[in-house]
Amino acid sequence: MSHYPPTLPLADWQPTRDTLHRYARILGKVRGRYMPASKHWWHITLSVCARGLTTTPFPVGTQTIELTLDLVAHRLAIDSSAGWSAALPLVGQSEVGVREWIDASLESAGIQQESDVLAAFESDEVQPYDTEATGRYRMALAWMDASLKAFKGGLREETSPVHVFPHHLDLAVNWFSGRLVPGKDPADAESSDEQMNFGFVTGDGSIDDAYIYATAYPAPEGWADLALAAPAFWHTEGWTGAILPYDALANADDPDAVLLAFLEAVQTHGSALMR
Repeated sequence: MSHYPPTLPLADWQPTRDTLHRYARILGKVRGRYMPASKHWWHITLSVCARGLTTTPFPVGTQTIELTLDLVAHRLAIDSSAGWSAALPLVGQSEVGVREWIDASLESAGIQQESDVLAAFESDEVQPYDTEATGRYRMALAWMDASLKAFKGGLREETSPVHVFPHHLDLAVNWFSGRLVPGKDPADAESSDEQMNFGFVTGDGSIDDAYIYATAYPAPEGWADLALAAPAFWHTEGWTGAILPYDALANADDPDAVLLAFLEAVQTHGSALMR
């Protein structure tokens, strides 16, 4: 049974999207401070959960801590394996307000953060926060997360987790061919792993509204030669990738089938070129 995603035109909620983006970056920074390092910066990512976005549990001394952007109750929650918890209602707090609350909550539990962990988040400007728009985003995110996991489940080669990169707020999964990129240091996973990236973005400077993308690194010869079924298209300005507008899914009779067909077609095409 299909779960139809809500419409998500960026013009209707961009200020709130930007607020959530700032909050997600703060959570990613905290997670990256304590989580053991992982290749491709997977230790700074967030995961979709039933209520929004979570750091997943990470180790801090003898306990584990989890931060959750609860987009149902509209609060930022901190939970600990030691049994304590704290919650901050989300009403559009500034970066400084969120940063100081996290620092104070951890310090009250005896966890002293390094002074520069959240130093970059210094804006004291109050942020817009529309609960209705946040709810639509949460539903879209949950649907996309399930869809990308279904796609990932059909791939036999190594794949990344399905997770959110806070710096761009894109939900993504990577597929790896297993080959090394010629001329790159094999010890540097960032530049030496041949791969494709599949993800969901709410809109950015490249494309105004929400879209699903597929990119390849390094882009093999013939990468953009695949004929895509409309309304999918190839984006070639600044970067090259296959694009499926999110609106095409929100208005489709069977969005699950449309999305999976797009992802599988591009992955099959790209993997054949990488052999």
